Amino acid sequence: MEQIKPPTLTKGPVGWLKENLFNTWYNVLLTGIALVLLFLGFKGFLTWAFTEAKWNVIPANLQLFAVGSYPRDQIWRVWSVIYVLAVLIGLSAGIWGSLVRRFAFILGGVFFLCAVIPFELSTRGLFLGAVAVIGGALFLGRGRKNLRRWILAGWLLSFPVIMMLLRGFGENAVLTSNWGGLLLTLILAVVGIVVSFPLGVFLALCRQSKLPAIRWISTTYIETVRGVPLITILFMGSILIPIFIPDFNINQVLRMMIGITLFSAAYMAENVRGGLQAIPTGQYEAAQAVGLNYVQTMLFIVLPQALRSVIPAIVGQFIALFKDTSLVAIIGLVDLLGVAKSVIADPNWLGLQAEVYLFAAIIYFVFSYTMSYFSQEVETTLGVGQN
Repeated sequence: MEQIKPPTLTKGPVGWLKENLFNTWYNVLLTGIALVLLFLGFKGFLTWAFTEAKWNVIPANLQLFAVGSYPRDQIWRVWSVIYVLAVLIGLSAGIWGSLVRRFAFILGGVFFLCAVIPFELSTRGLFLGAVAVIGGALFLGRGRKNLRRWILAGWLLSFPVIMMLLRGFGENAVLTSNWGGLLLTLILAVVGIVVSFPLGVFLALCRQSKLPAIRWISTTYIETVRGVPLITILFMGSILIPIFIPDFNINQVLRMMIGITLFSAAYMAENVRGGLQAIPTGQYEAAQAVGLNYVQTMLFIVLPQALRSVIPAIVGQFIALFKDTSLVAIIGLVDLLGVAKSVIADPNWLGLQAEVYLFAAIIYFVFSYTMSYFSQEVETTLGVGQN
């Protein structure tokens, strides 16, 4: 017998306001006081933002915010990376569900807005080209489920390809010391997220191992890393790695990648361990009853449920990692925050700290909110907290 869902009640915005903000006399009073305080608080900010702030500092340094001191004659490498990602995102949006497609539409909208910003005509054309590539790839990949393995392989190979494109070879190689701005921030964040997630899952499983040696080693690592701040690990990576491994020339960017990844993996392990502890013992017993070994039990029964239950904590760790990349500016790398510091130190832009830092804060907020938004969509799709 088919189940009929109860009718959805739609009150509209006016009905919601009456029920939640103006339903009693004291709620009306509290709402009025809150509106007055908000007006007084934002009045000064709005006056400054629209009449006093000098926003010309942003378009004048926009390329610096984007790629730092990346050589201008090699900027085609960055555009190549953008187009590679546009192809993969478009194909993925055509093959997989509406969530990936929504992300592709949002990214295409961002590129279209960038094409409206008063850049050079060639730059606008490149942004519009990226929009066309996303749309074309989405159209080509639509409904082609047989390409899933190839697209997954493309994503796995994209990282070394992107690194080779950005770095280059021979005389035209771009040193990682020239990477900066939002480009460096995203590279550090993506590498940290992609590598720390499986490493954190591995550490969580090791911490729950029945073998004492493995459990103690994992626990010692996790608690040691969680007991020190990230900046300490970054300084250790910057100073101690060349001392302990003098024969290997590890550049500063790679050291920061290693430090951020190892730090985030410890916190990721604790998040995953919380999900593992939430799995009832009956799940393990049922897996053993049907003849599954330990690896099969973890891959097909336990981990899917554990990871599903801790999606908010995992994405929260991703957001924290993205924002923590700003600490590399203390080490000497010129990420997004480092570029902001260099801009306000320029004699041409003295006294414009508020405008520059507000722009940087908006960029951090946009990326963090995007991750949070898609996390909520994934939770809704999987029925986290409902099923």
